Amino acid sequence: MDRTLESLKHIIAQVLPHRDPALVFKDLNVVSMLQEFWESKPQWRTVLPGEGTVVYESLPSPGPPFVSYVTLPGGSCFGNFQCCLSRAEARRDAAKVALINSLFNELPSRRITKEFIVESVHEAVASTSGSLKDADDPSTSIGAYHYMLESNMGKTMLEFQELMIVFQLLHWNGSLKALRETKCSRQEVIAYYSQVSLDGRMRSHMALDWIMKEQSSPGILSQELQLALRELEQARKAGQELRFYKEKKEILSLALTQIYSDHSSSSAGEDQRDLTGRGYR
Repeated sequence: MDRTLESLKHIIAQVLPHRDPALVFKDLNVVSMLQEFWESKPQWRTVLPGEGTVVYESLPSPGPPFVSYVTLPGGSCFGNFQCCLSRAEARRDAAKVALINSLFNELPSRRITKEFIVESVHEAVASTSGSLKDADDPSTSIGAYHYMLESNMGKTMLEFQELMIVFQLLHWNGSLKALRETKCSRQEVIAYYSQVSLDGRMRSHMALDWIMKEQSSPGILSQELQLALRELEQARKAGQELRFYKEKKEILSLALTQIYSDHSSSSAGEDQRDLTGRGYR
């Protein structure tokens, strides 16, 4: 732990040279420090010139406890894990969690290397019924994981996790199973979706899939949304990365909103036809 703390202080001295590493996490202006950290990274200055690289979202609430989320460049999301009595306090707490994770992400141990891949594959084999031979076969789950790690050599764990979120959502949504049934190879699926960003269009497509599921299994949307909300709350209080759970909530909420909107429009149309039939204009 002491070695990790020293490593973090070394990173702070490099990326925020005018800050005192010993006081960095006690600074009340941790929100500006997080912004400053990401603005100091050349790739984000190029991609987002003149824009805020860190985005905050506060959940509507009539009173405490308040919840705030912070989304970093690339999409990683964190939230406050403490019970906060003001929106400002929740925002600072979320920024602190995000800053600590951002700094940890700079450690050499958080970068994908040959050694990291070997260790990760062994751990994957130990937690499944597969074998090390599967690592060389991209048609297997372990082989696909090995292929993805190899394809992202040199990236940090946050960068790799941002990519994995897409595949986690495709698996949750049932899209990966559907793609397998069309005889698409895992390499083709990985190659395609590695280049696709998780944006409004993809969320809309997934929401449509869930609307179809709701039509065949009424009530499944509400059940999934309640589960996603519980998972999001548990992960937030544990200080974990939240994007997977938050994206699930957004997609399911979008699907429910669309169903409600269609139902309301249909009901309004029926009412208008009824009034017209009775002679009203």
